[in-house]
Amino acid sequence: MTTTMRLVQINSGNADNEQLRRLYETAFPVEEQIPYDDLIYLMDKLDIDYTAYFDGELFVGLTMVLHLPRYNWGWYFAVREDLRGRGYGQDILSALLEKYRGAHPFIIDIESPLQEDAPNPEQRRRRHAFYRRNGLKDTPTERTYDGVSYTIMTSSDEPFTQQDYDDIIATLRSVWDNMPSEQER
Repeated sequence: MTTTMRLVQINSGNADNEQLRRLYETAFPVEEQIPYDDLIYLMDKLDIDYTAYFDGELFVGLTMVLHLPRYNWGWYFAVREDLRGRGYGQDILSALLEKYRGAHPFIIDIESPLQEDAPNPEQRRRRHAFYRRNGLKDTPTERTYDGVSYTIMTSSDEPFTQQDYDDIIATLRSVWDNMPSEQER
């Protein structure tokens, strides 16, 4: 990583931060976001490694990794748009993969570069190539949600199946379906 890169662990007590919220709400399509206030609530219910990255005092990006019994699910990963192309993403991803090396496999899902009717095919191809260059491998597992196809990638040579993916979604759904409304919290 960049020698001045500083990592700050985020928890429900310090997550309500304007820089974090703004990056989260602008870096991901709305349909892929959990409302940020709900995400803060879930931080006390799920084992989420939420990290903010700084170059000196400059906020660079964020990652959220959901620890599950058999996998570390790379849930969200973003670098500020004005700082992309400067190597920060590669530094952050390298640090993540090193952190989870030897632990349970690191898994991510990205918008599929193979979806024929995608509105952003070039962005998808670049993102897929970035992850492959940095050591992640395609799995045969894909999913489609609201008309968007996703490719599942892993850091491991272990097989990752549709059943594995369905188990992850079932775990998330069990927490999500039992989450009290904002008024009940």
